[in-house]
Amino acid sequence: MDDTLITLGNFEIKCYSLFLLFAVMIGIYLLMREGSKHDISKEFMFDLAFFAIVFGFIGARIYFVIFNYSLYVSDPISIFKTWEGGLAIHGGLIAGALTIYFYCKKHKMNFLKIYDIAVIPVLLGQAIGRWGNFFNSEAHGMATTLEHLQNLHIPNFIIEGMYIKGVYYHPTFFYEFIWCILGVIVLYFLRKKKFLKIGQLTAVYLAWYGVGRLFIESMRTDSLMFLGFRVAQLVSIGMIIAGIILFIYLNQKGKYENLYHKEKVLK
Repeated sequence: MDDTLITLGNFEIKCYSLFLLFAVMIGIYLLMREGSKHDISKEFMFDLAFFAIVFGFIGARIYFVIFNYSLYVSDPISIFKTWEGGLAIHGGLIAGALTIYFYCKKHKMNFLKIYDIAVIPVLLGQAIGRWGNFFNSEAHGMATTLEHLQNLHIPNFIIEGMYIKGVYYHPTFFYEFIWCILGVIVLYFLRKKKFLKIGQLTAVYLAWYGVGRLFIESMRTDSLMFLGFRVAQLVSIGMIIAGIILFIYLNQKGKYENLYHKEKVLK
């Protein structure tokens, strides 16, 4: 599949880059919109988003390169060719989360509250970004048959896009897209609940994405590996455990204590 959307001389605009840009723009808009509901200035949210996205992007690339170092030893310059793909979402999440944590500490803001505000935009951004993988013909699953894909009622254009070098593959990018969209819906309705405590949206996000990625990763053929284990599955297990523990811990607090819709974001 040709990933090039527009060619202007030697300059090319890739579908992969376009979807990442779209994901970022939607994420920033939703982040600032929710932040304004909690009296957080647009300037703070925009600056926070800017730094989180920049360091998240760098973290996603470094994470991928570390576990694929053999691909870049002979051609180190290719490390910077991110438009060709090669961003690991877990690396981006870790770097982005750390950036938010330290930025909030600097400005004396409740970082868990900011995490809660960010998880829906982040998960939606992950869903949108997966379409970049489709146009790059990457992040697909194991080989399968046309009949099997048709029986799953997958849109035909996706099935055609998964026909690579004479073989049909599972569109694991699409499975993750669906899982992330469902997660956005779950988090959106949960956020409306008056009993919601600060940090619980983050906990649900961790567990939700962790469960989905744990199973979807088992189908992929391009998993990052470490000592014979799929790195994404190890991280996903950690996310699930952390999410469950965090949710239970926060639920131990008083019924009217630490509520998402009442507590101020300033410490």
